[in-house]
Amino acid sequence: MNAFSRRGACPALSAPMQTGDGLLVRLNPVAGGLLPKSLIGLSESASRHGNGIMEVTARGSLQIRGLTPASARLLAMEVNALGIAVRTGVPVETGPLAGLDPQETADPRPLAERIRAAIAEAGLAQRLGPKVSVIVDGGGRLAMDVLTADVRLAATRTNAGIRWQVSVAGDGQNANPLVIVEEDAARDIAVAILRMVAEKGREAHARDLTRRQLRSLASWHSFAPPSVLPDISPTRGEIAPWSPPSPIAKDAKGERPAKLPISPQVGEMSGRTEGGAVERLPVPARFPIGIFDLTAGTALGIGLPFGSMPAEKIIALTQYALTLDAAEIRLAPDRALLFIGLSPTACHSLQQAASSLGFVTDAADPRTRIAACPGAPACASGRIATRDIAETIAAENRDLLDASVTLHISGCAKGCAHPGPAALTLVGGENEAGLVVDGTAKALPAGYRPGYDAARGVGRIAAAIREARFRGETTAACLTRLGAAGVTELYRQE
Repeated sequence: MNAFSRRGACPALSAPMQTGDGLLVRLNPVAGGLLPKSLIGLSESASRHGNGIMEVTARGSLQIRGLTPASARLLAMEVNALGIAVRTGVPVETGPLAGLDPQETADPRPLAERIRAAIAEAGLAQRLGPKVSVIVDGGGRLAMDVLTADVRLAATRTNAGIRWQVSVAGDGQNANPLVIVEEDAARDIAVAILRMVAEKGREAHARDLTRRQLRSLASWHSFAPPSVLPDISPTRGEIAPWSPPSPIAKDAKGERPAKLPISPQVGEMSGRTEGGAVERLPVPARFPIGIFDLTAGTALGIGLPFGSMPAEKIIALTQYALTLDAAEIRLAPDRALLFIGLSPTACHSLQQAASSLGFVTDAADPRTRIAACPGAPACASGRIATRDIAETIAAENRDLLDASVTLHISGCAKGCAHPGPAALTLVGGENEAGLVVDGTAKALPAGYRPGYDAARGVGRIAAAIREARFRGETTAACLTRLGAAGVTELYRQE
């Protein structure tokens, strides 16, 4: 199966992926950010060769949609001509303010670069699946704790100095902690985890490692030289023959696979293309929207509503940022752009310009609580006009969308924009807009109403919450009290 049709692959610049609205590519700059002129040139290229829509994903990747095989090749040539080097291989991610945030525990970039080099030296990129990822989190105001990863390294202050907490399979709340070690050992253990995963096959993730393997990872560093990786070959008995994980499955030694709280990394706006940011309370929301003081200068975070914006609006905003002496633009998780190197006065000017163009400039904007794919008519798979519905709901029911809930509006049952469960999911299908309560777009909806009228159905739910909510009660708690059946009935009411 070729790269244009393979679901579950990461649609890199050299291997675009087929979606309902043409081919899609995703790129992350090697340098971590883009010069303003480079982003302008890239946006112009997207307008020429794609559908003119630019996206920033939940993990902070840049996506260009609506390409054809011929135009994708032209896009790649123009990206090269712009001098934009993009990352390939196993994603090793750091925070959007890495190295710039005075509040971060440690600069994660040197360790991340050492891990990338070790992965390349070990030849692991070709042996691991496209969804396997590593996060190196230096902490600070825009920490990476809401993103899932196979391997997590988080900077920690100890009496002995900065150390790295190594965890596997999850986000900052539910990943399985292994050990706290120095930087050298953290790098070696991270690569050892990836080698173990690679031995299980390209469909494997760190969640498939057994308890015995996790114990060996947590203990070997205490007696092995830092430069020596553990021998994890099957002849040592550390790796059992792999089979699809099951709650009752056992490995070859009679031991259950470690039960880790992580689901497969899937989904983004293109359809099963990137691990989404799974939001769970009480992990604090750290939206990269607003003004951030840096070790030198100031940064302004600006969000893309529902993760996408017409290229011409990104060009207009970036051209204005150039006049304000913006030095760099970084892609940020939660679908945002960070403009680096501005003065405080320039930040306020750019913020006003962004607001007038329709960008998200307030972290409390209700649009940050809605995940919506392109939907109809942009995507051939879309059955409902997701973005129109989302805009109406955000405008009319701001109080419904507090930090306790995510509203997912999916054009079809693939659930590309938000693969995990959401408090409320509207999904397009043969019976128009179905409602799923506390589930995913793949679940069977409990109630339906016409797609053009879906926002009114959500408005009835919002009205009931306003009437029933206790003082200080979150939307999620009130929805639980109302019950799935009651919420569905409210949605269906004429």
